[in-house]
Amino acid sequence: MARDMTPVLKRCRALDIEPAFLGIDKKSRRNRNARPRKQSEYGMQLKEKQKAKFIYGVLEKPFRNYFEKAQKLKYGTTGENLMILLETRLDNVIFRLGFARTRDEAKQIVSHRHVTVNGKIVNIASYMVKPGDEIAVKESARGSQRYKDIAEATGGRLIPEWLTSDIDNLKGKVVAIPRADQIDVPVNAVAIVELYSK
Repeated sequence: MARDMTPVLKRCRALDIEPAFLGIDKKSRRNRNARPRKQSEYGMQLKEKQKAKFIYGVLEKPFRNYFEKAQKLKYGTTGENLMILLETRLDNVIFRLGFARTRDEAKQIVSHRHVTVNGKIVNIASYMVKPGDEIAVKESARGSQRYKDIAEATGGRLIPEWLTSDIDNLKGKVVAIPRADQIDVPVNAVAIVELYSK
């Protein structure tokens, strides 16, 4: 499995992202005195795409596939659809429900076959969830110390309106497809659309 091995905080600094969006509570030591360089329109668009790829942990080829799929959807704008597709990935939903401390950990939990969707084990991080799907950590893994630590760390996390979470039993449900205004990721989706439309 291909992975971006750049140190996370360094990458957050370069892309101007708060590490909290990845579930990391460390502070990125930014050099606030550095003069901001003038950025071209293309540079800004590219940075927005890199931000989205980095936050959701998606590589270039699958990201382009999401973009092409977003273009074909009949509802919403391409930019909104792209963000909705990324947001409804199983690994992201696990992170949003509070079953993982970070997005990377959510990906690992899914690939280690600890997650069930509607009672069936799913080990594909990019699996797209739908309204009505019930997501849970499988019973045999629930009692482990790892999940007790996770529940303690994520207990106060704000759960998006389109999901319901029962952190004590490590179960959750997808109530609806997220709306664009419910996605709190600092990415300008319009810039990504403009970049791919060149």
